[in-house]
Amino acid sequence: MSKIVSIHSYRGGTGKSNSTANLATRVARYGYRVGIVDTDIQSPGIHVLFGFEEQDIKRSLNDYLWGRCDIKEVAYDVTSIVNGQAEPGCQIHLVPSSVKAGEIARILREGYDVGLLNEGFQDLIKMLNLDYLFIDTHPGLNEETLLSITISDVLVLILRPDQQDYQGTAVTVDIARKLEVPKLLMVVNKAPTAFDFNQLKQRVEDTYAAPVAGVLPHSDEMMVLASSGIFSLKYPDHPMTGVIDAIARQIMS
Repeated sequence: MSKIVSIHSYRGGTGKSNSTANLATRVARYGYRVGIVDTDIQSPGIHVLFGFEEQDIKRSLNDYLWGRCDIKEVAYDVTSIVNGQAEPGCQIHLVPSSVKAGEIARILREGYDVGLLNEGFQDLIKMLNLDYLFIDTHPGLNEETLLSITISDVLVLILRPDQQDYQGTAVTVDIARKLEVPKLLMVVNKAPTAFDFNQLKQRVEDTYAAPVAGVLPHSDEMMVLASSGIFSLKYPDHPMTGVIDAIARQIMS
């Protein structure tokens, strides 16, 4: 039975795309077939973590949404990125959004058929026989985000220990509960190392009455990497990779 996992944050800058890439590759390493769709069409970026330059993206999610091609034609096989670190059977496919200014402007001007996006998710799962489909959502709340939350088996909400994030995330949690998402996990990202992580975890769990799957510290190594790769693959023995793996296992459980 395939699972749809949406990774969402109320505001930008929380590390949502980095989290999506790391969690998806960790799940894949256990021998699963994983798809990733970048639905942050207004500000796409997850492709960079997988080593894609603009010229490498011949077709994108935008092409599918405007009827230019089938969804499978924009799914790029990026399995080789795990560099032999995965169990047999692992596969990862990435559906990027266009980074061309004209394509982004058209989305902002004309919008797109959100129903077609849902059809694309389902077709992708069937065509690639996926075990997990990860959706990197657009921050905030809009029609696409509500669709992603509605169809999710697992919703991972990323927030920073910041008052604006706390308030905005409360709105998203409330909506997720009204939409009866089967599994809700909180992830605190970019936590200052001066914080007591156990107290921070308890505070977030008390605030939202939802489990915190992990607290990820602010990392100089992550900053130095500067989106030039996937952290958990570049630093397999780093303590933060252990936290990422623990979150991935909670998604799979």
